[in-house]
Amino acid sequence: MNKSDIGILVVDDELIVRESLSKWFREDGYRVESAENAATALKKLQAGPWNLMLVDIKMPGMDGIELLQRVKEMTKDVAVIVITAFATVDTAVKALKEGAFDYITKPIDPDYLDHMVEKALHQQELVRENLKLKDAVSELAPRGDIIGESPEMQRVMELVHSVAPTDTTIMIRGESGTGKELVARAIHAASPRKFFPIVTVNCGAMTETLLESELFGHERGAFTGAQYRRKGKVELADGGTLFLDEIGNIDMKTQMDLLRVIETKQFTRVGGTEIVKSDFRVICATNKDLERAVKEGSFREDLYYRVNVFIIELPPLRGRRGDIAKLAHYFLEKYARQMNKQVKGFTPEAMLALRQHDWPGNVRELENAIERAMVVTQGDMIDKDHLPLQIPLALVKEGKTLEDVEHRHIEQVLRENSWNVSRSAAVLDIDRVTLYHKIEKYGLKREQ
Repeated sequence: MNKSDIGILVVDDELIVRESLSKWFREDGYRVESAENAATALKKLQAGPWNLMLVDIKMPGMDGIELLQRVKEMTKDVAVIVITAFATVDTAVKALKEGAFDYITKPIDPDYLDHMVEKALHQQELVRENLKLKDAVSELAPRGDIIGESPEMQRVMELVHSVAPTDTTIMIRGESGTGKELVARAIHAASPRKFFPIVTVNCGAMTETLLESELFGHERGAFTGAQYRRKGKVELADGGTLFLDEIGNIDMKTQMDLLRVIETKQFTRVGGTEIVKSDFRVICATNKDLERAVKEGSFREDLYYRVNVFIIELPPLRGRRGDIAKLAHYFLEKYARQMNKQVKGFTPEAMLALRQHDWPGNVRELENAIERAMVVTQGDMIDKDHLPLQIPLALVKEGKTLEDVEHRHIEQVLRENSWNVSRSAAVLDIDRVTLYHKIEKYGLKREQ
C-alpha cells in the first residue's frame, strides 16, 4: 500500500502537538488530519477510512482511554497509539488492555514514533493478509458430505444456513445413521467459528467416570493412572464448537455438571481447583425421545430446555427416497477412488433394489452396502447380486426381464420426482427426449 493511501488521524488538545505531528507525517507522504478533542475525532472516524490514530490520554471531556474504547467498539481496523506525558505503568497497561497497539511519552521522539507507526501499519497489513488467506481457505474447504436434493433435505439445509451464523444451541434429532454429525460439521463450517476446531464427544460410548474426564479433563493424580494433566474436550473446543453426540445417554450427575458448564462456560478439571474458561458453541444430537426421558426422570428438565433451543429433524432415508440414487453414486465414486476400481455405475436391477430397500440403518447402511458391493464386483457395473440386501418379494413375483426392470425403475423415478421429466431424466442420467420415448414405449401415465 502506498503511503498516500494510508490515513493517520492525530487527536490532541494541544495545537502545537497536532501541527507538529501532522507536519511530520505529511512530509513522509501520509494522508493526515487532526482533531482537538474526542468528539471531533469520532466524527472524522465515521467520515472516512483511517489506518491509524495517535491519541492523547489527557484531554478535556472524553479522555484518550474512553476514546480508545469507543474506537474499538466502532472498528477493529484502526490501530491506536496513545500519547501521554504521564508514563505510569498503570496508564500504559490500561491503554494496552483496551486495545492500543502501543504508547509513547511526551516529549515525542520523531524517529521513535516513526518506527512505532511503521510497526503498527505492518502488523495491520499482516492481519489483513491473514483474513484474506482464511477467506481463501474457507472457499477451498469442504462444506461436508451432505448429499440430497429432496424437499426434505432442502428444508434441512435451509435451517442449517439460517442458524449457522448465530451462536444458538442446536439439537439435531433423527434415527441412527441419518448423518447427524455431518450436519453438525456443516453448521460449524458455515459459522464464524469455522477457523477453530469442532470437537466431538460420543456421550453414549463411555462410562460416567470416563465421560467426566473426557469432557472436563483431569489433573495429575486425580485418579489411578492419571500420571499427567490432560485437557478435556470442553477446553479443547475453546473458540469453536462442542458436538455432543447421543446426549440422551449421559448420566444424571454429568448432566448437572454439563448444564453448569454450558451456562457459565467455566469448569474445573477432575481433581483440580483451578477455574478454566472456554468459549464454545454447543451442538447436540440424539436418536432418543428426550421428552419421554424427561417424564421418566432419566433426563434433567432444565438441561432439556437448555439444549433444545433450535431443533433440526433429519428424515430417515426411507423418507427421502429421491436421494438414494444420488447418494449411491456418491459412495460409488468415493470407494472407486479408494480401491482404484473402474466401476461406472449400477445395473437397473441394482438401482431398483436400492430404491425399494427400507434402509433401517439409513445413510450409514447404504454406504456400507456400496462399499461391500465395490469389494466383490469384478466388472464395471454393480449388480443387485453384489448388494447385501433382502430383495423385496415384488421383484421375484413380477417379470424379471431387463425391460420389466427398466419399466418399473422409470415409473418409480417419475413418481418420486412428481412426474417432473427434467428432474427424472437427470436422476436416470438420460436426456429428456430419451425419457419421453421410454414413457411412450411403456405406456406410463401419471396417476390421477
